[in-house]
Amino acid sequence: MTDSLLSLQQRHIASLQAYYESLMAHFDIDAIALYSGHASAFFADDHYPAFQAFGHFVHWVPLPHAEHCWLVIAPNTKPTLYLHAPEDFWHLPTQLPDEPWCDAFDIIRISDIAPPAVSPNTALVGDINALPAELRAQLKGIDAPEALYWALDEQRMHKSDYEVACLREANRRALDGHRAAEAAFFGAASELDIQLAYLAASRQRESQVPYQNIIGLNAHAGVLHYQHYDVQAPYQRHSLLVDAGYRFRGYAADLTRTYAGPDAPSVFADLITAVTNIKDTVIDAMAPNVAFLDLHTLMHRYLAEVLVAHGLFHGSAEQALEAGITRAFCPHGLGHSLGIQVHDVAGKRLTDGTPCPSPSQHPALRLTRTLAPGMVITIEPGCYFIPMLLEPLRQRGLPLNWALIEELLPCGGIRIEDNVLITPNGRDNLTA
Repeated sequence: MTDSLLSLQQRHIASLQAYYESLMAHFDIDAIALYSGHASAFFADDHYPAFQAFGHFVHWVPLPHAEHCWLVIAPNTKPTLYLHAPEDFWHLPTQLPDEPWCDAFDIIRISDIAPPAVSPNTALVGDINALPAELRAQLKGIDAPEALYWALDEQRMHKSDYEVACLREANRRALDGHRAAEAAFFGAASELDIQLAYLAASRQRESQVPYQNIIGLNAHAGVLHYQHYDVQAPYQRHSLLVDAGYRFRGYAADLTRTYAGPDAPSVFADLITAVTNIKDTVIDAMAPNVAFLDLHTLMHRYLAEVLVAHGLFHGSAEQALEAGITRAFCPHGLGHSLGIQVHDVAGKRLTDGTPCPSPSQHPALRLTRTLAPGMVITIEPGCYFIPMLLEPLRQRGLPLNWALIEELLPCGGIRIEDNVLITPNGRDNLTA
């Protein structure tokens, strides 16, 4: 671990302490207690899913898999980390690294899951209701007001230099995996083999990825959240879509790349280039005070032009937009906030917590904010050939090139995604 990253982390923690103290004064509370959370067994089973700690806990402590832990922050004193690390021969307890950030906390190792003793005027933040009833009865404090949650979420919307460094490194390691996935695809591998190549090159196990990797060959590339891995390679290779990331010290990369296979029509490779150009052009338009909805609208404008230029729509770009055709070719939003969570918090609220919902014509849009320095945003335009979305256009008799669409259906679709930091003067592509 580099000294520069560790020093950035120390400044990050100091900034968090000052911010939390301002909130405690504003809400007239003695302390804030963050619960990391815990995994719950599958129904009627003793097996547990992979666990991810509560985002506000990880914001302070780079232990994204630590269960049954508490962090208590009070004014003018070190935060106290209650680290659940029991003696156990079945599982390895949570381990602390030999890093300077540990010195910023009073660390108390606990062997049971009893809650810490806090003052009655302590705000409890996290999934407190998931605790067993007998533990909730022991826990003093008050439920955090909703406005406190909004304030904590808003603070996470603007990344510190430490967080940006973590996100940049997560991108670097994810790109190692994407290069390996590309090589496996052109080596005629199956979806499962491509997934294994990605994990090996990015040096992570499946339970550590920030979200389930999407590895879609051929028509599977048109299933937006495709959730399986075929173990046999297909006879024909039209396309590969890889939507896969990496988590570094709790911070997630979220990248997507699409490749044309040897059996794809030549126009499919041209469309990949066109969607990549849309991504780059939208990124060039990113800057402080730009409304993300305007960028989303810009993406649809460019997509309409692509459909016309490549002969998929026999009409003008204006006609394609007015008829809603681009929404059938790209039904998801342009992107979302990124950080500790892949779809990070506060994406659809204003700075004061007021809801800012998605517009009715773009219900899948996950971010409705005006861009500001410190935000990290994904930009992921797409162009898909999904029969259930395109068939209604056929019923309307719109002038689409159905012969070409039928030719492209086996390719599934295209998505290209980068992660971008908004800077005071523009943007910084963390993926590049």
